[in-house]
Amino acid sequence: METRFQSSPKEVKGMSTEEIRSNFLVQQLMQPDALKLVYSHYDRVIIGGVKPVQQKIVLPNEAELRAAYFLERREIGIINVGGPGMVEADGISYDLDKLDALYLGKGTQSVSFSSKVKENAACFFLLSTTAHHTYPNRKMTKEEASPVNLGETATANKRTIYKYIHQDGIQSCQLVMGLTVLNEGSVWNSVPPHTHTRRMEAYFYFDLPEQHRVFHLMGEPTETRHVVIANHEAVISPPWSVHCGPGTTNYGFIWAMAGENYTFTDMDPVAIGDMR
Repeated sequence: METRFQSSPKEVKGMSTEEIRSNFLVQQLMQPDALKLVYSHYDRVIIGGVKPVQQKIVLPNEAELRAAYFLERREIGIINVGGPGMVEADGISYDLDKLDALYLGKGTQSVSFSSKVKENAACFFLLSTTAHHTYPNRKMTKEEASPVNLGETATANKRTIYKYIHQDGIQSCQLVMGLTVLNEGSVWNSVPPHTHTRRMEAYFYFDLPEQHRVFHLMGEPTETRHVVIANHEAVISPPWSVHCGPGTTNYGFIWAMAGENYTFTDMDPVAIGDMR
């Protein structure tokens, strides 16, 4: 498991392109029969990806956690962005089709991932946070996630939002998780731009064709930088950072947050005219 430490706004202002990418971009999350984990010191989240093809892959107990098992003091959210798959947690199997989500609470001792069809492998994105209370394990399909249509075609941000783990959905200690799918012809995400200093966020981009990219904006609203992101890559967004951007085509992205406030609407909007 890779560990990444925090960077202050002052540090980020002076970073080169490669320094920004090495600190905030998480690549190679969906490699065949592999599991990748990155431990971020922003709210101590663990970002991960697993693509089981030929074999079942077990969530390991990383030595850095100093725990009896991975979820001894943690909770985890899982969303499948690939083919039909299955997650087994403490002997109970959960079938996850594309865009289905699963929450596993503190105290879940064994977790494994597998695909139902190796030619159409599942791709599971993971985000784990620390937890102080045990909430029930629960699956939610995208149809159950109360889809909300937002934005306008005229401003290239017409999109559907699916909320899974939040105050009025699947209960958690501090994890908030869902996804957004942009309509054809729309490319802008997270409009209006915003920050939320009470929690960090991670974005994972999917359904982005190989030849296309997303230009993810980050940094203080008056000191923005950009990260060019390909399909199945994630970006870490510090609490003080704006997080929005356009793609060269439409796409989907998972948003996952952790911090002291897990209310979905907790954000501080930034006027487009104030962005620099």
